[in-house]
Amino acid sequence: MKEKKGLNIVGRMVTAILFLFIVFTMFTFISSKAMGGETSLFGYQLKAVLSGSMEPKIQTGSLISIKTGGDRSRFKKGNVITYRTKENIVITHRIVKVERNGQQYITKGDNNNGADLEPVNADQIIGQYTGFTLPYVGYVTNLANSKQGAIVLFILPGILFIGYSIKIFWSLFKQVEKLKENSQF
Repeated sequence: MKEKKGLNIVGRMVTAILFLFIVFTMFTFISSKAMGGETSLFGYQLKAVLSGSMEPKIQTGSLISIKTGGDRSRFKKGNVITYRTKENIVITHRIVKVERNGQQYITKGDNNNGADLEPVNADQIIGQYTGFTLPYVGYVTNLANSKQGAIVLFILPGILFIGYSIKIFWSLFKQVEKLKENSQF
C-alpha cells in the first residue's frame, strides 16, 4: 500500500512539473511572438546565448537576463551588453573601449582572441547583462521559437498530459465499477 501511495505522489509531482513547464513555455512563446520576438517583463528581457564567445562566464545554451532601457551612452569599459548588429543578429559581448563620448563601443567576446571588427553604436544596444544566467535553458527557448520546437514542446507534452489524464480517469472508472460490484453483494 505504501508503494502505491508513493507512486501516486510521484505521479502528481510529474503532472505538476509537466503542467508548469507547459505553462512557462507557452507564456514565453506567446509573449515572444506578440512582442515581435522581444519578450520584456519589468524592463528585463531573457536572451538565449547560442555561441561560446563569452565562455566561461556565460555558457553556450544559457538563458541570460538583460536590463533594457535607460541612457545608452552610460556604459563603461568592462560592462557586458547585448546588441543587435546591422544584419539583425543579437550578440552579447563585453565593452573593451568606449569611443565618441559613449556613442560608440568596441566589444569583444571573453573567449575571442580579438575585438569585434565593427564598433557598436549606442542605438544598437538592447540592454546590459544583469549577471543572471540559467545554464542550458537557452536551448529550450530557442527550440520553442522554431516550428519543430513548437511541436516538441507544446504538442508532445500536451499529448502526454492528456494521455496521463485518460489513464487516471480510466483508473477511477475501474474503481467505481469495482465499488458497484462489491455493493451488490
